[in-house]
Amino acid sequence: MVTSASVTSNAYRSASTAVSAATTATAPVNQDLPNIKILATGGTIAGSSTSNTDVTGYTAGALGIDTLINAVPEMKEVANVSGEQIANVGSPDVDNAVLLKLGKRINELLASDDVDGVVVTHGTDTLEETAYFLDLVVKSNKPVVVVGAMRPATAISADGSFNLYNAVKIASTPEATGKGVMIELNDRIGAARYITKTNTTGTDTFKSTEQGYLGVVSGGKVYFYNEPTRKHTADSVFNITDLTELPQVDILYEYQNNGSYLYDAAVAAGAKGIVVAGSGNGSLSKLSKAGAIKAVKAGVAVVRSTRTGSGVVTHSDEDDQNGMISSDSLNPQKARILLMLALTQTKDAKQIQTFFDEY
Repeated sequence: MVTSASVTSNAYRSASTAVSAATTATAPVNQDLPNIKILATGGTIAGSSTSNTDVTGYTAGALGIDTLINAVPEMKEVANVSGEQIANVGSPDVDNAVLLKLGKRINELLASDDVDGVVVTHGTDTLEETAYFLDLVVKSNKPVVVVGAMRPATAISADGSFNLYNAVKIASTPEATGKGVMIELNDRIGAARYITKTNTTGTDTFKSTEQGYLGVVSGGKVYFYNEPTRKHTADSVFNITDLTELPQVDILYEYQNNGSYLYDAAVAAGAKGIVVAGSGNGSLSKLSKAGAIKAVKAGVAVVRSTRTGSGVVTHSDEDDQNGMISSDSLNPQKARILLMLALTQTKDAKQIQTFFDEY
């Protein structure tokens, strides 16, 4: 029995076969268009299922980059696009090794006069973490857009193809220069520093509730309304050129009746940093605070963030007394990214606090 899902999936695959004589790497170049490189890491945007109504039980990363590009031929009217497969996993499996590989490759590409911008396809579960990492380590003002999908390519009304088209459109727009790393889903343009995933399955999951969006894509045009205000990309001090690994940073969650033993476990496991998803304004229970202070005395950097989902964790005199760091408005997962990179520069809590104040 041939299902509509298999037809859809086959359409993606046949698109790749149809251009086998002229792959994305050797496609004719239009000198009047910008050159955009698409780096693929897998995720739902490259997902596939045997059912066209399956939006949760699909296989992430089932389709390769050439298939994704060839399925959206309209991109050729916007830019000269070519692709590379950096990884092909669900985004929960994007680890530090993938982050370093991706960041280094983007820097290599953007250093070339032959590349005007980069688009990264990525699973949505940890997309914001990768995007913020790139926002801190990319050494160029050229546009970088991270894009994903909430429905696999085989689903009815799959959103990946249009998201990818919009991402290339944004990366090809001169006004996107200097905006830092951006995230595009659901026609909205978010700054990597500010936007986050807020819903498990909804296509409008990525929101920037506090600081707002940078812009939108509407009617085939890119509109920018805001600018990111924190340091990023070309202005960042973080350099991964010679890094082969990143320090271990763990996240602990604050809750009623918690204790200090998880701090002990993290330190014993080799953590160099701990981010606490505290309650409210980064609050810790007495036992949790005792564990955090003990970790600081053991040489581990401890950052207070919040589990609330929005708002600023304010810095206090008590933080200075205990040697702790406050996360500003960074959620725990993004605070972990910044702390990892900060620890490649210094172990001094005051200097790390400066990074959280500026980035």
